[in-house]
Amino acid sequence: MTNNLLPLGEPITPEPQPPRREVFTVTELTVQIRNQLESNYPFIWVEGELSNSRHWKPTGHFYFTLKDGDAQVRGVMFRGSVKSLPFSPEDGAHVVVRGRLSVYEAKGEYQVVAEHMEPHGVGTRQLAFDQLRRRLEEDGLCDKMRKKNLPILPRKIGIVTSIEGAALRDVMTVLARRFHSSHVVISPTRVQGEGASQQITKALKAIVSVPSIDVVILTRGGGSAEDLWAFNDEALARTIAEIPIPVISAIGHETDYTISDFVADLRAPTPSAAAEIVVAKYTEFTEHITLLNDRLQAATHRRFERLQTTVHNVQNRPGLTAFRTRLALTARRVDETSYRLTMQTRNAVSSLRQQLHIRALRLEARDLGQQLPRIRVRLDAINQSLSRVISTVGIEHRRQIERVVARLESLSPLGVLARGFSVCWNDARTRVVRKSTEVEVGDTVRVKLHDGELRCDVTEAKSE
Repeated sequence: MTNNLLPLGEPITPEPQPPRREVFTVTELTVQIRNQLESNYPFIWVEGELSNSRHWKPTGHFYFTLKDGDAQVRGVMFRGSVKSLPFSPEDGAHVVVRGRLSVYEAKGEYQVVAEHMEPHGVGTRQLAFDQLRRRLEEDGLCDKMRKKNLPILPRKIGIVTSIEGAALRDVMTVLARRFHSSHVVISPTRVQGEGASQQITKALKAIVSVPSIDVVILTRGGGSAEDLWAFNDEALARTIAEIPIPVISAIGHETDYTISDFVADLRAPTPSAAAEIVVAKYTEFTEHITLLNDRLQAATHRRFERLQTTVHNVQNRPGLTAFRTRLALTARRVDETSYRLTMQTRNAVSSLRQQLHIRALRLEARDLGQQLPRIRVRLDAINQSLSRVISTVGIEHRRQIERVVARLESLSPLGVLARGFSVCWNDARTRVVRKSTEVEVGDTVRVKLHDGELRCDVTEAKSE
């Protein structure tokens, strides 16, 4: 029997075992890698150039690739984050992306899930400003040919601004000094902060609806770029370009520029300058009128002096030296003539009054009340005599008429016909047949009798 016992004090070495093999599925491996990436890189900033940019309209997500000279990485920004971007990401833009790493399991690609994106080397706001300005220029909203002219004498001036800001006070001070009779309509609004651009747009539309508004001043005082950012809104810019009334943009100080300045019909460096521009033509107009008035007064004064000199020279001529004396003598003759004419008129009126009094006495002597009965008796006698004369004349005229009628009846052709005679006409009754030779056998004639007419055919014609 073999004894395999080892000597005391020596360790027992076990036999080596083969390593245990752990097999992963593709999904399991991808999930573990994703978990490791998401755990180790929960928050990262990645810089690179955008390429393969694509907005997926059905979902609103934005897919892109970030690359540099040696490598690239896929990226995605979901719809909620895309909406908060202040600019439009484009291919070739150098950007910085903030997000987390993850793995797109379907393709086994790791990618950046971006939550924020900003331009590298230029501010986000500046890029958004430049992009919006470029779009508006491409649409022609900044074209000078589109700008409207300001009115010479505005009836109503609209102001869109904050009622608490210094800009309104500056504008009103200038208008009160330069154009005190101006009619001002104010549409109050917030001019900075969240939602300010929407309120400005609404206030601008409201003031345009007021009748007879000739020009609108859109203004606010100075401030930081963030304070003025409400005037860089695209909807506001398009509203300014669409309204039919001229708009003056006076935002901030002279060095401040906003999108509203480019689409407005005129930009003013300050609110006070905007008010000066509105009344500038009015001031020029009034100054021109004042100048013309001064020139007219000066010309009138010179003309008056020339005429006065002419009158003085005429008065001092030898032939006119005694003119005033002759004029006084003439005035005296006129007075004397006037006095004589007055006395003659008074005498004539007195004479006429005497004649009128005499005739009134004669009329009183011939009282119609006493003479009227005698006149009535005479009129009755004359009326009776006239009636007798008319009756006598009427009887005599009636007898004469009867005699004339008897003579006419004796001479009337009808009277002859009544005694048995007749008259022969041709068939057309255009002529009387007096001789037998005027008709031929076969002709038709008409014979007029006392009580009628015969239509006869000629069978024989004899002449005596």
